[in-house]
Amino acid sequence: MLLTVAIIGRPNVGKSTLFNCLTRSRDALTSSYPGTTRDRQYGKVNFEGQQFIIIDTGGITDETDEVGKLITQQALQAVQDSDKVLFMIDGKAGVTPEDQMIANTLRLMGKSVYLVVNKTENLDPDIGVAEAHELGMGTPIAIAAAHGAGLSKLVKEIMSVTPSAANSTEGGEQDSRTTTSDKPIIAIVGRPNVGKSTLINRILGEDRVIVHDSPGTTRDSIFVALERFDKHYTLIDTAGVRRRKNITELPEKFSIVKTLQAIENANVVLYVIDARLGASEQDLKLLGFILECGKALVIAVNKWDGMTVEARDHAKATIDRHLDFVRFARVHYISALHGSNVGNLFDSIDEAYASANIKMSTPELTRLLQKALVTHSPPLVHGRRVKLRYAHAGGHNPPLIVIHGNQLEDLPDSYRRFLAGYFQNRLKLHGTPVQIVFKTSENPFRK
Repeated sequence: MLLTVAIIGRPNVGKSTLFNCLTRSRDALTSSYPGTTRDRQYGKVNFEGQQFIIIDTGGITDETDEVGKLITQQALQAVQDSDKVLFMIDGKAGVTPEDQMIANTLRLMGKSVYLVVNKTENLDPDIGVAEAHELGMGTPIAIAAAHGAGLSKLVKEIMSVTPSAANSTEGGEQDSRTTTSDKPIIAIVGRPNVGKSTLINRILGEDRVIVHDSPGTTRDSIFVALERFDKHYTLIDTAGVRRRKNITELPEKFSIVKTLQAIENANVVLYVIDARLGASEQDLKLLGFILECGKALVIAVNKWDGMTVEARDHAKATIDRHLDFVRFARVHYISALHGSNVGNLFDSIDEAYASANIKMSTPELTRLLQKALVTHSPPLVHGRRVKLRYAHAGGHNPPLIVIHGNQLEDLPDSYRRFLAGYFQNRLKLHGTPVQIVFKTSENPFRK
């Protein structure tokens, strides 16, 4: 286990910028809006030969609203899980009452704390850190995270004390993208307030991400490692995606980009729908995007608890009708709040992942192609019969089947869909789309 370091400070002092700079990534969402980061974000640092786990947080605030309290709880949990703490303040703004409050909180928690003064570019080094001494948190370390200045000294300070601590820790969470890169990555996607974060917490058995009734609570894409029955997964909690006309704040626009990126990076998408609202137009658009990306798909209809029999029958009929275009996906009716049927999701996730990565031989695919031609002959094109000669695998995740023959470019899409469905049924592929590519053989006597 690697040393674990948490970044703490009031909102908008540059914590996420430092996280991205140390991890050499853009995993943490950054903007000039205070409170952009809300949940804990874990990443692995490999800087000048030194390795450790870094935790980005929303920070500790004196906000009295419920979401503000939950952000602070997440930050305090990160401190508890860490071996060392980077307490960051804004060098341009100086020490604020909120900084004093955070310093007092960290003293009571008894952690090893390093005071980091950020945004010191264009400031005299001595003047930039002078005011920070009044916090009584040791010698301040001046950095400019946006420019990468001072990071080498900061990392040396972190790793200099108790070298053995760099190789072991009592707590912390390994960065899921490095430890489980060869395991299924599952993006949990849906509209705002359908229960994605509640489902994440139910699966993990802890309050790993913030849950609140207000839509848009989750802003960043949060990567979480999961081990279940000796199988390893990476879960991505994503921000809910609303209709474009309803999006006004810049952080939400960034959040949606991160959600779409999470879909593209995932092996399996677990799409969550609110049973009481049914499949909306926005759901269908998002599912269409997932289908275009060729991602394996499992659908969870949440908030199934408390509904009458009549309401459930109506919801099932409506959802089945709207989701006909992704009928390859398994549909589960669950309650993330109470845990009903949540465990069954992973049977379908494993099935979809296996189907998406199936190995297909050329003889097997060609035999199936010939049987498909007997079942449903291709239509005539310009009065001539189209010839489909053989098929072979062209890729996986999703399964791609390349079919060779003559005049294939003129075949209608309806026949392509028939072949995709035929291969899907005969190969027993559940949870993944099948893509068909036609390749016309060149006629050597064409000229």
